[in-house]
Amino acid sequence: MPHVEIERNGAVLHIAINRPEKKNALTADMYHALADAMDQAEADADIRVLLLHGRGDAFTAGNDLEDFMKQPWKGQAVPPQIRFIRSVAFARKPVVAAVHGLAIGIGTTILLHCDLVYAADGTRFMMPFINLGIVPEAATTVLLPLLVGRQRASELFLLSAPLTAQRAYELGLVNAVVAPDALLSTASAVAEQISAKPLAAVLACKELMKRAFRSEVERALNEEEAVITERLESPETREALNAFLEKRKPDFGKLQK
Repeated sequence: MPHVEIERNGAVLHIAINRPEKKNALTADMYHALADAMDQAEADADIRVLLLHGRGDAFTAGNDLEDFMKQPWKGQAVPPQIRFIRSVAFARKPVVAAVHGLAIGIGTTILLHCDLVYAADGTRFMMPFINLGIVPEAATTVLLPLLVGRQRASELFLLSAPLTAQRAYELGLVNAVVAPDALLSTASAVAEQISAKPLAAVLACKELMKRAFRSEVERALNEEEAVITERLESPETREALNAFLEKRKPDFGKLQK
């Protein structure tokens, strides 16, 4: 699979994002590979837990924007980003995430759908969607205000305020902050611990916890996708994306003239 490694360790399937030269920035092919890995784990009765992590010095820097601009969402039945998000959001089996370095955009939003999240000290979380002229995805506009409150969510969204690992822990986004060299072993030990428990009870517990918000998550996913698809055609977003690729500050003022 392109830049995505899959390794089975007992009843735990490790899914690793492996594009370190690009800070694990995600392309459409990588999103499909990640979703394929999720689907494979769901279909395999011998896999009980999934562990998602990144190689190199980052979890993921988010979308590869150059690749993203080449494949507009408009006209796609299911954009690859949405396919991956849904595979995690509606996964029946527990998903554990080990996060380090950069967790930008989807690197943060996807964590709201994981069951347990461990972050290395020094991890930097950020959701710069507004800066790019779009809105957050992954039903984050619903889940984040529920988790941290609307004012704090507004700070993270509207200001694209970065989060340290410690602050993410304080807000409830991660379960624990650990030393970088202990991150993967800590998350792996947790995944193995869960995999040894009665599977039917684990699955039922997860389903019960997620059931209350399932319809709201589905609604938010659909509405966010529609807004993002529309925004990607807007002058604001085109200016923001072009400015990023050209390494300059966007000029939104000129769009009002």
